[in-house]
Amino acid sequence: MMNTYVVYVENKPGVLTRVASLFRRRAFNIDSLTVGRTEKPEVSRMTITVDADYDQARRIEANLYKLVNVLLVENITESPAIIRDLAMIKVAATHDARSHVLELASVFRARVVDVAPESLTIEITGTEDKIDGLLEVLRPYGVLEMVRTGIVAMRRGNKGAVLAPSLNSGVGEIASDEGISYSV
Repeated sequence: MMNTYVVYVENKPGVLTRVASLFRRRAFNIDSLTVGRTEKPEVSRMTITVDADYDQARRIEANLYKLVNVLLVENITESPAIIRDLAMIKVAATHDARSHVLELASVFRARVVDVAPESLTIEITGTEDKIDGLLEVLRPYGVLEMVRTGIVAMRRGNKGAVLAPSLNSGVGEIASDEGISYSV
């Protein structure tokens, strides 16, 4: 089963290496990994997708908490969440096929971001299934190149981690929606 973790970490050099090494040491393959700063520049947010059963998922969460720079770990697999992926797809588009490719992009609510004499580059944001669907209908035209960002996820509604200021640390505390606070 695919599990999606949201991991808040200190925005410091080496943190990504330590997190990735944890998965390597435990022989788990990371299906998707995205990292970016949060609304607080000293905190980064990782979205990690990994295939694991229930027991393995609990062990992954516990092991992530053992890492020094990890502030909060949430497994949002069972939570209502907004999950998005971004892809850019360069497709061969001769003069004859160009209108068909543009029509397909329109159906999937994708945007053309580059036009070249023999190709089009299409940008699409959505679920993994939506991107896979567009990719499949574009394959007959000739997909020249593709890049995907990996998923980003956020809980729906007003539930979620809240970064609260701390008196003892420059980073702060993270309080989860259950009212539990994890001091840094």
